[in-house]
Amino acid sequence: MSQTVQLTVPMPANLARLRFPKALDDRLHYLLDLQSSQGKLTPTERKEAEGLERMASMLTILKLGAQVKSLK
Repeated sequence: MSQTVQLTVPMPANLARLRFPKALDDRLHYLLDLQSSQGKLTPTERKEAEGLERMASMLTILKLGAQVKSLK
């Protein structure tokens, strides 16, 4: 039997303005460019790129949530 749990988490008003730090964004783009040009990354580089991508995706989801909430 599956159950659904819904949580309401208050979002800070300034969350929509939050940005991924430039150094991390630059590093992620560097790794993605490296993968495109060389065809693959080392295992360490791949883990780093995956971690940075997860962080960027989570930030995007949080920002979208804040924007939707501001429209209500």
